[in-house]
Formats: sequence, C-alpha cells, structure tokens
Amino acid sequence: MTPLEEKYTTGYITSKDGTRVGYRQAGTGPGVVLVHGAMMTSKNFMQLADLLSNEFTVYIPDRRGRGLSGPFGPNYGIESESEDLQALIHKTGSDRIFGLSSGAICVLQTAIIEPSLKHVVLYEPPIPVNGTDPSAWSNGYESALSRGNYGKAMFVAMKGTDDPSLFTALPTFLIAPLLNIAINTNAKKLASDDVSFKSLIPTMHYDLILVRESSGIIDRCNEIKAEMLLLGGTKSQGYFKIALDALSGVLPQSKRVELRGLGHTAADNGNSPEKIAKELIDFFQSAGMQKDSSLLSE
Repeated sequence: MTPLEEKYTTGYITSKDGTRVGYRQAGTGPGVVLVHGAMMTSKNFMQLADLLSNEFTVYIPDRRGRGLSGPFGPNYGIESESEDLQALIHKTGSDRIFGLSSGAICVLQTAIIEPSLKHVVLYEPPIPVNGTDPSAWSNGYESALSRGNYGKAMFVAMKGTDDPSLFTALPTFLIAPLLNIAINTNAKKLASDDVSFKSLIPTMHYDLILVRESSGIIDRCNEIKAEMLLLGGTKSQGYFKIALDALSGVLPQSKRVELRGLGHTAADNGNSPEKIAKELIDFFQSAGMQKDSSLLSE
C-alpha cells in the first residue's frame, strides 16, 4: 500500500435496489463526492482527492461493476446510477459533487432530482445533442469485445473518447496486439485490491448505455436548483464542447470554464488533477456566482 492509499478509509452504502456500493473516504470538512468515468475506479481519483482533502471530506464511490461495488444488475441504467449517488449523498450529507465523462451524466441526472445538492461540477459529459453521436464508435468496440480482443476494444474506445494524439492516430492493427500484451501483463502484476484493465474494458458497454439514455436529459435541466460549474479542455473531442455549450444555454445557474491544454481525462491520476482541484476548490468554497460562459483558464 502506498502512503497515499494509507490516507483512505473505505465504507459502503446500500442502494435502492439492494446493490452494495463501496467508496473511499479521506480528509476533513464539508463533504464532496467525486464520480469517475468509464474504464476507471475510485483509485483513478486518489490524487485529485488528496489535493482536496485539506479543505473537504472527500468520498469516491466505485461505480457499479467495479472495485468495491456490486454488479450492474439486470435493470442497469441512468436511474440506478443516480440512486447509488443519492444513497451516498444522504448517508454523508454531502452537497457538493463532481463527475467526469459518463460519471458526469450520472451526476447531472442526480442534480435534476436531488434537492440537497448545492454545488455541482460536470467535466465533459458525452451527451448526444444537436446531431452528435458520442457513441458512434460503439459497434467496433462491441465487435472486438465479443471476439475477446480486449486490446482492440480498448483502442477503439480510446480513439472514440480520448484526446486526439499520435498514439490514437496509429492504425489499429499495429496497436491492438501491443495493448493485448500490456493488458495481460497488468492482470498478472496487480495487488489483490486493484482492478485490472482486462476487467474494466467490458464495463464500457454499460457506460454506452448511459450515453444513449442521456439523450434528452438537457431538456430537464431547467429543474436544477444547484449552482453549476461546466468544465472542459481545449484538447478534447469536439462533441464534448457541443454538449457543454447546450448545457450552458439551459442551466439557470451555471459558470463555464474552458481549460487550456487539457483533455478529457484531466482529472485522472498522473494527468492534471492539480488544475482540476484548483477549479473545484474555488467553486466549492464560493457562496454564489454570476453566469459566465466565456471564461478561459490558463
């Protein structure tokens, strides 16, 4: 166990349908919930949580089907994810929450129906809007997964969701075999409480369900009473910006910040969690704000 991991305790809540959802906890102060995205677990936010822990008590749930939590269940969808978050919010009394990517879809759904939330931050939810299709790559992913080609499935998902780069520009037939080797090596070297890439890659299937179910969610956002912060990076896929633009136009109390040089996984360990932490601390400690959709943060 690393020194960072030693700072955390674990806990559990039971969701409405009986699913057990585990979470990691650290820090002191008002409660903040951090909700990870696809092919991640709570451990992907450990550095971000550490940066927040001097100001807040941070709770990081493992979303269903991952890590400390129970299975997806037969009726999995945006409602069950939201019920998990509501159970955690009610247990901890947290009124501040951050969600990344598909986790941001879960957070947005929860903000619509959970009145106790006061400060909500969304980082690039992949919501279909204005003709965009964030899941356009899903057939290639599902096909590779059905054949057991985890490397190709992972690479297809990365090309569809992650920041454009030299790596994702390379042909699949070159990268997929190398990824398969890395995935199998990772599975053999993990500590007992870690989650392997091989077990996380199939979970993207369920995140794609959330993307499809989120179509039309923006039309219900005028019901939200919480103050909202909408974050995105200048290096991310274009459809994320289109979704944030649409949200900014509908949300009654929202602030928009575009982070220069950052991409879709900025909050992840080893990426740029310190820049995300700064935005979260400033926002979560604020008492009120004016809507501004034109801010650009260095």
